[in-house]
Amino acid sequence: MIQAFLVRGMLVGLVAGLLAFAFAHTFGEPNVDTAIAFEDSMHQADAAAAVAAGKPVPPPEMDIVSRPVQASIGLFTGVVVYGAAFGGIFALIFAFAWGRVGRLSPRALAAIIAVVGYVAVVVVPQIKYPANPPSVGQPDTIAFRTWVFLAMLLVSILAAGAATYLRANLLRRLGGWNATLVAAAAFAVVVILGMLILPGINEVPKDFPAVTLWQFRLASLGTQAILWATLGLAFGWLTERSIAAR
Repeated sequence: MIQAFLVRGMLVGLVAGLLAFAFAHTFGEPNVDTAIAFEDSMHQADAAAAVAAGKPVPPPEMDIVSRPVQASIGLFTGVVVYGAAFGGIFALIFAFAWGRVGRLSPRALAAIIAVVGYVAVVVVPQIKYPANPPSVGQPDTIAFRTWVFLAMLLVSILAAGAATYLRANLLRRLGGWNATLVAAAAFAVVVILGMLILPGINEVPKDFPAVTLWQFRLASLGTQAILWATLGLAFGWLTERSIAAR
């Protein structure tokens, strides 16, 4: 059973990755191009200032992978592999939760896992540390920014797991609706405390176009929303059909 869930989850993840790639390529890549153009203009301004001051001009950075490759096969490979991996994880979580969180249908359980996963893995961490396009962020803080983002992600995932456990324990005493409200409130308290404790980061250049930044972040959230929605809807539908066929 678990093997069937895992294979189904990875296949659905591949489809979800294809849809997410189409969205990211259409709505995200134009903003990346705008950000790169802004970054190039900053480098040209720095070079002109160095020439005016009689200082040596720093050599331009060479791209290891060309921009057309990044925007096409590179993006495609990354998103599809990411989708397949998360599809497998999604299937394992479904297999663990099946029969343990009440008498839910496969479609309902898959939809709940997708919503909780999207909120815990995507929305909460990006509220504290939103996605940024190229030229936003200092190169010497990459490691620090990575660690604090992972810390926020870990806090969110652990809070979601604890909230799910809390709801299961309160279900008989409070009923489904009240137990869900208490668990959601506990989750919110934990993640808000995590956001307050972890340091804030603001490294957006002064003249960076605000519209580009906003559209890039929306595209990032939208790409993830398509991936998680496809996982929840398609995996639940296929699993329900498989159970009904037996």
